[in-house]
Parts: sequence; C-alpha cells; structure tokens
Amino acid sequence: MESPFLSILALSGLVLLLALTGGVGYLTVSEWRDRRLREQEKRETRRTPKRR
Repeated sequence: MESPFLSILALSGLVLLLALTGGVGYLTVSEWRDRRLREQEKRETRRTPKRR
C-alpha cells in the first residue's frame, strides 16, 4: 500500500508541472502577440506619408 505522503507529493508535483507549463505557454503567446502588434505598427508607420 502506498504512503499518503507519496500520493500527496506526486499530486503536488503534477499540479506544479501543469502550472509551470501553463505559465510558459502564456508567456509564449503574449510575446507572439506583442511581436505581431509591433510589426503591424512598423508597417503602418512606414505607409503613412511624412508631414512637414
């Protein structure tokens, strides 16, 4: 029979692994979104004629 301590330890390890994976995924998606917006702003500023 398994010790309850090992079950709790395994469950907490799984929860921490899922939280870490979710955090990395969130940072990756937010960086991708920010990069896309920066590139879009660069394209828009290049298209607009310069005013004097």
